Amino acid sequence: MAVAGNGRAAVMTDVARLAGVSSQTVSRVLNEHPRVSPVTRDRVLAAVRQLNYHPNALARGLAGGRSRVVGVISFNADLYGPAATLLGIERAAHAAGYGLSVATVERVDHHGVLSACGRLADQSVDGVIVITPQTTATAALHRLPRGMAAVAVSPDPSTPIPAISVDQVAGARLAVTHLLELGHRTVWHVTGTDDSLDAQGRVEGWRATLDQAGITSPPLIRGGWSARSGYRAGLQLAERKDVTAVFAGNDQLALGMLRAFAERGVRVPEDVSVVGFDDIPEAEYLVPPLTTIRQDFGEVGRRCMAALLPRMRADLPAGTTHPAQEPTIQPTLIVRRTSTTPPR
Repeated sequence: MAVAGNGRAAVMTDVARLAGVSSQTVSRVLNEHPRVSPVTRDRVLAAVRQLNYHPNALARGLAGGRSRVVGVISFNADLYGPAATLLGIERAAHAAGYGLSVATVERVDHHGVLSACGRLADQSVDGVIVITPQTTATAALHRLPRGMAAVAVSPDPSTPIPAISVDQVAGARLAVTHLLELGHRTVWHVTGTDDSLDAQGRVEGWRATLDQAGITSPPLIRGGWSARSGYRAGLQLAERKDVTAVFAGNDQLALGMLRAFAERGVRVPEDVSVVGFDDIPEAEYLVPPLTTIRQDFGEVGRRCMAALLPRMRADLPAGTTHPAQEPTIQPTLIVRRTSTTPPR
């Protein structure tokens, strides 16, 4: 990292000295104040780059009347989906010049969300992104503090605030269609938790695709989100001779099923094809590499910040417009080696 001299990290006064301006002018440039000439702005930004200056987001915002910190209310951050969503938001916030403060809740319900909002409000965050994966979330979103700029990560279209999500129904359709096109007569599904909006969307897409093909859905296998749940489901499915294709609710479930099938002598994909959901980083290194549905969590974060920024910028001139953010992101089928034609 570049230093300003004597081995210390650069501070705002160093930037001001190198650019030949006042510290107040540097602050105005960093806070995107409109009353700075383009020449001065370019000179200050050049000094920032030369010194590798990294201003503290909170201190910089307080100087301009805003904290420049975004709060995130998260649930189940130990699971890949919520954790990857959080990472996508953090990167998008950093790119926009904002810091991040995270409040985790045990349950996404009225009390949990309001308590988290209170903790974030005490930190004077400029806005909040609520990761709301449960059916109890919509009621909680209706109770957000008045005047709080907020965006949700949710597939529920009835949310009272802007909501961004990956199309779970479309992802399930991709998975099931892929298996049917390989020649499988039907597709079994191991689902996530009952209260998960994402799981509900995947079940809906699975059933709708089979119905459209004129196929009666086999019994739904209730699972969870863990590899342990997938292992138990795999042991159950391995006892059946009519199972040739399984769509797993997420990649952890698929991982557990691969272990169960291997223990029972069921070959993947020769005997049973498996498709997961999420495309965790380890998916391509499983044995065999997992066919799955990829969610673009980086794009989720970018659209959340793009939707939140104009709601936080109360200092913008009246009549300022911003391009609307498409709320739904399309997933992608990633074909690897756990799916093939059914056995004869």
